[in-house]
This record gives sequence, C-alpha cells and structure tokens, in this order.
Amino acid sequence: MSALIGLQCHMCQALRPAEAVYACDRCLGPLEPVYDYDAIHLTREDIERRPKNIWRYRELLPITGVPQTGFHTGFTPLVRCTRLADKLGVDELYVKDDSVNHPTLSYKDRVVSVAATRAAELGFSVLACASTGNLANSVAAHAARLGMECSVFIPDNLEAGKRLGSAIFGPTILAIAGTYDDVNRLCSQVADRYGWGFVNINLRAYYAEGAKTLGFEIVEQLGWRYPHHIVSPVAGGTLLPRIVRGLREMKHIGLVDGALPRVHAAQAAGCAPVVTAILDGSDHPEPVRPQTIAKSIAIGNPADGYQVIQTVRTTGGTGVAVPDEKILDAIHLLAETEGIFTEPAGGTTLAGAIELIERGVIPRHESIVVCVTGNGYKTTEVVADAVVEPVRLTRAFKDFEAWWETRASHRVSV
Repeated sequence: MSALIGLQCHMCQALRPAEAVYACDRCLGPLEPVYDYDAIHLTREDIERRPKNIWRYRELLPITGVPQTGFHTGFTPLVRCTRLADKLGVDELYVKDDSVNHPTLSYKDRVVSVAATRAAELGFSVLACASTGNLANSVAAHAARLGMECSVFIPDNLEAGKRLGSAIFGPTILAIAGTYDDVNRLCSQVADRYGWGFVNINLRAYYAEGAKTLGFEIVEQLGWRYPHHIVSPVAGGTLLPRIVRGLREMKHIGLVDGALPRVHAAQAAGCAPVVTAILDGSDHPEPVRPQTIAKSIAIGNPADGYQVIQTVRTTGGTGVAVPDEKILDAIHLLAETEGIFTEPAGGTTLAGAIELIERGVIPRHESIVVCVTGNGYKTTEVVADAVVEPVRLTRAFKDFEAWWETRASHRVSV
C-alpha cells in the first residue's frame, strides 16, 4: 500500500490532493509529498533483500501503484577515493558516482523514474521537460521505455553530446534561443495551455522526491551511517534539499541514528545565485545570467533556491563558488587519481570540496562524500584541448624501440 497522503506547501503548509500541480494555489510556494510515516514499516533487512535499484526504498517514494520504469536505475557506486584522499590530505573521502547511472549516465535517471511512473498513474500521454541536457536525455529514454510521446525543450547552445543523447531515443527536440531560464518560462506556459506532463514543472513535486534515493544509498553503502559532510552541486535546487529530506526520513523511521551531516552547496562562479545568497545571509537568490562551462548546472533563477539555502543553514553547511579553471583542474584530478570522468558539474563539486578542505571548513579527519551527478563523455569538448595527444608511430618495431629508448633516457636524465 502507498503511504502517500497528498502534497503540502513548503511555505504555508497548506495540504492538497496528490495531483499534477506546480505550486501552492494560496502562496505560490513549492509543493512536496506528505507520507503517513506511521504506516511505513521498513527495516534494513527488507531493503537489503530487494533489487539494487531506486525502488528498494519504494515506501518513501510518491507513487500509488507499481513502478513503471527505473528498474535498473540507482544503487550507483560509492567509491572510496584513497588516492585522491592522499593527494588532498584527508582521511576518508568518497565519490557518489551517478555518472554511471542507468540508462543515461546522470542522477536525473532517479528523478525521472519517479516522475514518469507518476505521470503514467495520472494519465498523461505526453512526457516533457525543460533541460540543460541530462534531464532531456533521461526523459527521452524513459518515455521510450514507456511508449509515451515525448518533447524536450533545451537551450540552443547545448553541448553536442547531450543533444545526441536525447535524439537517439526519438523525441521531439525543441532548441530554444535563450538560457535555461528562458526555456523554463516557455515550458510553464506550454504546461498550462496543453496539459503535458512536464517532469520538472507540473510533476516537479514527484520528480524531486526521486533525488532522495541518492541520500538513502549513501547511508546504506556506508554501513547504515551518516558521513560528516556531503558536498552537492546546485542547479535548479532539486537535489540538495531532497538528499537531506531523505536522510531525515531514514532517521524518522528508525533506519539510522546519529547527527545529520553538514551539507554544502557547490556552484560555478559564473552562475552562483544560491551560494551568493548563502554567503550574504539572504533567504532568496537573486537571478543571474549564467556564464560558465558547467552548463548542466547553469540555472540563473533556481526554482528551489530558497529550499537549498534553508537546508544548508539547518545542517550547518555552507556554500562555495569556484571558477571554471578550478572546475577543469578538478575534472583532471578526479580522472587521474580515481579513473572517474565527470562532466563540469562534478568538477564543480570536487573543486568546491577542495576549497572547503583547504579553508578548514571541512576538517581533514572527517568523512566526506562528494556527489558526481553526470558523465564526462557527454561534455568532451570542455577538456579536449587539455589532454595528452597520442604518440604517432609507424607499425615498425624499430620506430617503437627508438621512441621508447629516447623516452627512457629522457626520464633517467630528469
């Protein structure tokens, strides 16, 4: 049975039915699902017996029937990064690696699995989204699996790999002249007029809950304990507050004990409205026009910015904004030490973690989880000019031998 009761406004606490609606009709605040936690009887053993996907936490997700998609999504690796930890001088460092999430290599597969299932339950025939790339990939893939008509709206300057990553699934792609925020405003109008199921607009309350599963998995993969710190990227603001919501829910129903981790928000300096607000003591981010290589998190007017700010503060965390050159450095560092190739969003998170460690905000002896949310193979152009070129030889062994001996002698002399 479903424990889902309905939707509640995060601001005025008004309750309403679990329908497809974007915001509270009283105060325009964001909506989030409400559950009957007393009806949830879930043990560690129950979870551990289930398939390793997001639905192992089914009782804490906002659907009323059986899952429709996402059967191979989630339970991505929590990688103990020993070489990177040694390099940074910290004791216990992990990367939660959603760059290998199924089927489209980003954390968006979590949220779309939930939103698409709820869309089917509510009777939508068209699945749609406004996207900076990863979400469009995921919506197109899950719509294909469900046999639903699909339309994705993207900025017209999106990376080629992300355009292709949507097109292969056969959706209608609408490339809009403008920023993500321009795209999102247009999609809100389309949702109102035509009644399509936009996963991050009128289905956002359900979509966002899928992000909790990343937090659930961190706790389970650490042996049912909280880390001391989590560093999360911030774009529209979906992920970070729901990680913390999930961590609180696990404690509420008795799956974990202890103090919540301090959760830190990372953004690119070229698009850091949330971090700026956190550091300035503001409650709401001021919109900005993005200018950064980290396009997947380049959202100048984040829908859940207020919730991110409040969540960071209640956990004792902070915000950090890093320039593009440090994002690139972090991408290379993670690849060269741990063999993980992240897109710029993950480079942002790692670069932010490094800065917080160096400033002493994150003590070196405490456990740290860095969230990597997307795959570098989708954004190869950002690093293409800064990688090692191949050594070009003929097929003759003597040419290889000459190259090797020259290289060996050079290394000896150095």
